Amino acid sequence: MAFQTFRQEYLQIPIVTRMYTTACVLTTVAVHLDLVSPFQLYFNPTLIVKHYQVWRLATTFLFFGTISFSFLFNMIFTYRYCRMLEEGSFRTRSADFVMMFLFGGFLMIIAAVFVNLLFLGQAFTIMLVYVWSRRNPSIRMNFFGLLNFQAPYLPWVLLSFSVILGNTIWVDLMGMMVGHIYYFLEDVFPNQRNGCKLLVTPQFLKRIFDENEHNPEYEALPEDRPGGFNWGERLNRPVNAQAQENNNAQ
Repeated sequence: MAFQTFRQEYLQIPIVTRMYTTACVLTTVAVHLDLVSPFQLYFNPTLIVKHYQVWRLATTFLFFGTISFSFLFNMIFTYRYCRMLEEGSFRTRSADFVMMFLFGGFLMIIAAVFVNLLFLGQAFTIMLVYVWSRRNPSIRMNFFGLLNFQAPYLPWVLLSFSVILGNTIWVDLMGMMVGHIYYFLEDVFPNQRNGCKLLVTPQFLKRIFDENEHNPEYEALPEDRPGGFNWGERLNRPVNAQAQENNNAQ
């Protein structure tokens, strides 16, 4: 019974959040059990290019350190804000959420080459937090019952908390920078004069992750339908109705 309950709760987690957090936990458990070593996971451009260890492009985002308070803190934030994004602004758009993962990960990989960062999981979490906070500016936050602030200040509060704990600021700054670039390209620039949508999700990702389009009961929004709004149908409907009334009167 307990297993069935856990399974149901687990399957109710949105697919992208479920896949990412599960991969993070399994990676950390594998390191804890000495099945793999952190030296096999960290980001190393030389090993990736010369020795074809391409898995490092993914594992650098999956390892949050050994099981500790820091690991639990990071996983809670990752799960919480990843799920809130996928169930909020990315609801029914999991493919777009995956596109955000790929875009953010690509920028972080490029930046990591220059700032010499080995693991990027924490920066990735900060990116998720940043995007969520910018899309929910009116929400009031409470940090450990000590500090009240609006959601857009959350990344800066986490940055300050990280500095207090003696961590480097570059990881958090990278996450905030990448999050801001994504937010600008996705939410700000398309709404500017002469702006356009630059981040376009490939169709194969939509076929894999967006199940609603294959649901016969799913009705897409007008702007998502082929050809956009059916203006002719809306305009002709009153005319046809009036013509029918005239015929009945005659």
